[in-house]
Order: sequence, then structure tokens, then C-alpha cells
Amino acid sequence: MPDAGESTTDRREKLAGYHRSIAGAGDKNTLIEAIQNALNVSAPVGSPSTLDDIAKRYEKQAEAARDVFYRVQEVAVTGLPDAWVGSTGAKAQEVVSAASRSAEQMDEAIRGARRALILLSDALTNAQAEDKGGREQLREALGMLGSEDGFFDDMVEKDAEEAERLRARNIASAGAKTMHAAAEKADDAAREAARDLNKLAAEARAGKMKTDNISAADRLVLADIGVAGGPAEMNELLTANDLERSGKAMERMNARDQAEFERMLAESKSPQERAYLVKALAAGHDLNEVSEFRDKIHGKDPSWLQRHLTPVTTAGDSMNNEGIDPKKGANNNTDTHRFNGENWSQEGSTCVPSTVVTGRAMVDPLYALELTGGPSGQEDDPAAFRERLHDEQLRLHEDGDGANDYDFPFGSTPAGMDEEGKTTISNNEMSPHTGSEYKYQETGSADARRDVLTDVEKSVAEGKPVPITVEGTDENGDWVGHSMMIVGQEGDMLQVYNPWGTTTWVSEDDFINGHMQKASDNRLPDATGVHLPAE
Repeated sequence: MPDAGESTTDRREKLAGYHRSIAGAGDKNTLIEAIQNALNVSAPVGSPSTLDDIAKRYEKQAEAARDVFYRVQEVAVTGLPDAWVGSTGAKAQEVVSAASRSAEQMDEAIRGARRALILLSDALTNAQAEDKGGREQLREALGMLGSEDGFFDDMVEKDAEEAERLRARNIASAGAKTMHAAAEKADDAAREAARDLNKLAAEARAGKMKTDNISAADRLVLADIGVAGGPAEMNELLTANDLERSGKAMERMNARDQAEFERMLAESKSPQERAYLVKALAAGHDLNEVSEFRDKIHGKDPSWLQRHLTPVTTAGDSMNNEGIDPKKGANNNTDTHRFNGENWSQEGSTCVPSTVVTGRAMVDPLYALELTGGPSGQEDDPAAFRERLHDEQLRLHEDGDGANDYDFPFGSTPAGMDEEGKTTISNNEMSPHTGSEYKYQETGSADARRDVLTDVEKSVAEGKPVPITVEGTDENGDWVGHSMMIVGQEGDMLQVYNPWGTTTWVSEDDFINGHMQKASDNRLPDATGVHLPAE
């Protein structure tokens, strides 16, 4: 019987195998078995009519959201007096501007969700029709073949019987090919819909902060704040995960601590300063630690805050397609990330700890400031930053039981780290600040990478970086491995941080089909493992 619990990727993978079995079947019984196996794979499940009904409801909601946007825009244009100030110091104009952008995003999100459902409905309708046609061909082939041969029947096959078997095999092969194509359509459509809906859900960030300790208006402003140095929509300072975790942290505070934290927010000199304090709380730091952090960053301008607290900022032109380096196979359009001219990059073979260091710095602003600003938090010295970064890379290399090339009386040179060590340091360094334990998952095939992609994209959309392992061979045919990290997602593109100090965008197809050299070089095409944050 068909298994309705199969995933869309399972169906796709099984039907590819059964199609090969049918096409290569050399006798009647083997062919019958292969056809029956293909028929036992479930058809694409789902109700296109239900999806269409939901999409129609979204269309009406989008019209209402657009009306809200126009009303708020009118207020924004008319202007409000600066005298009104919210509890965190967000002036009225900040609130109105944030509300305007939120209303526009709400309209785009509802329309985006409607579009995703319509595309899924259309693809599912086509897939179900194709699957039905393919099954009819398989049943036709079974009817031509009749019952299975017995032991003696199988010993001699007459010419007419062989001709009929071959004709049945051709029909069955065509049917299985059609069913596989339908499964591919259903799988691709389901994954794309899940990707887009997860992204839209993560972008509804203000609603993630469930606390009454600060007003709804102030939550709206916090969710709207962007990091200096790049377009706000690509550099939200507070992720969905930050807002959810900070809201829970505020709810756990006693009245005295709530009042103290609200005072810090109210006295902040910029929206970015307020948001970094919230991010520090989201990273799991107690009020005393946040207070010390606040004293170090208080009054700093947004550019200083970005330089010291956000290691990866996305440029507005970062997604431009500028072609491939013909020698290296890497994207020409890469962004290098620096602190006062010194790269956020690895030294020696410390790609794994360097990935985790930067990953933690992205989610924990106190840690980022320790690296960039030193004990006082006020330093701007790139050489001192490099020394601290180097020390952290070596510390994590030792914590993950990393290998060494050779030993000297005064030290050793790192040579690499296995997946167990990578899991250990990811959970020691990143999990306490994201709230999610990292688990390793092998992705040694295109199907495995396709299967895990939705979870990867959901994680990064929420603000949880995903370390990945890439592998290949060098010009001598020797194995080469490297660690990188997926840190962003827009549409069907993934933003990849390479601990060589760069980020670039690769497509889902690049990730699935072994073209990850675009984020590194020709030696490293295959993403063979990911470290996924658990729910």
C-alpha cells in the first residue's frame, strides 16, 4: 500500500530508483516487482482547492493591509511633534515611520504568502494530473504482463513473449518517468512554498517579542532598526529569535530589574544603541552584564556600534551577479568583512573554530565587543583585534580537540577538526546565545542536501547561523575539507560566510548540486554536512 507519510523528497528519490529498475529489468518477474514498487509510492498529497480558498482570503487581507499602509503613510507625511516620546525613548516619528514600514511589509507578506500558495496549488494540480497519467501507464503494463512466471515458465521465453515484455517495459518506463517528474514538481513546489512562508513568518518580527514590559509601539520600533552601513531590510539588527528570546527574558525579570532595563533603553542615544541592549539580553546575559555592556557602548554613534558589534554587514549590491573567476571557480562578487582594516578571518587551518567565533560574534554583541574593543570595550586597534581573534581561534581549536600539524616546545600549528569537535564547540559557544542545540547531519548527496535545505533556510531566517562542511580534492587529487557558515537567505539565494573573511551569495541549486566552490574555490564543491540548530 502507498505510504502517505513519505516526504516529498522520499517520493522523488524512490521513484528515481524504481524508474531505473524498470528500465533495466531483464525478466518478467523483476519488471512486475519494479512496477508494483513504483505504484506503492504515494501520489502527491494535498488539496489545490483548499490552497486556492486560503489564497483568496489572503487577497482580501492584503487589500486591508494596503489600506492601513496608506493611512499610516498619510500620518508620516503630515508629521508629528517631537515632544511625544515612548517609554524606550522612541520618538513619535520613529514609531510612525516604523509603523509605515511594518504596514508595507505586512502587505508584502500577505501578498507573498498568497503568491506562494497559488504557485503551490498550480504545481500540485499539475503534479497530481501527471502522476495519475503515469500510474495508468504502469497499470497498463501490468495488464500486458499478466501474472508472474513460475520457476519453469521463466526458463524459456518465446519471441512473442519477449516482444510483449519489452513493449510493457517501455510503457512502464515512460509511466515511471512521468511519475518521477510529477514527484519532482511536487517536491520543488513544497520546498519553495515552505521556504517563502518560513521567511515571511520570520520577518513578522515585532510580534515575536511577547512582553508587556515595553509598549507595542516601542516593540515595533525595535523590530524595525537596521545595522548602520547597509540597507535596513538586509541588515535587521534584531532577528526573530532575538526578539522572542528578549521578550521571554523581560518576562522573567522582577519589577526592579524591569524598571532598570527600561531606564537603560530610555536613556539610549540612538535606536541602534537600544537594539544592541535588547540583543545582549536575547543572547542570554543577565542584567549586570547588560549594564556593564551598556556603559561601554553608551553614546556611541551607529557606525562605531556596527564596526564593533556586527562582524557581518550586507552591502546593497552584494547580490549582484558579477560572474565567476575562471581560475578559482569562485564568485567575483564577494564582500570582505573587516574591523578597521583587519579581516574577520582565520589563521592557518582554523576554519572550524574561526567559523564558530564569527557565528557567536554575530549573535552575541558582548562577545563581539570583547574581540574588537578589548577589556575596556573602547579600543579601535586592528592589530590588537587580530591578536585577540587569533587567541580565540586557538582556544576553540583546543576545546574541540583539533589536530595539529606538528609540535614545538612552545606550541603547535592547527591542522583541522572533525565533525564531533565542531559539534562540541558550536554547542559550547553558540547554543547558549541562540537557545538551540546544534546537531550534525550528513548531506553527502543531492537528495540529502535538498531534504535539509528547508530547515537550513528556516534557521537562518530566524537568526540562527548554520555551520556547514564543504569538501573536494586539490590539483593532486588529495582530499580537502573546509568549514563555512550560512548566515542569510533571500528568495532562492543563500548568503555564505567563509572564514577567509568573506561572504557571498550562492543559489539553492549550487548548494544542492555541488557548486559550493562559488563561495570558496574549485577544491571545495560539495556541502557534505550541516550543523542544524534544533527547535
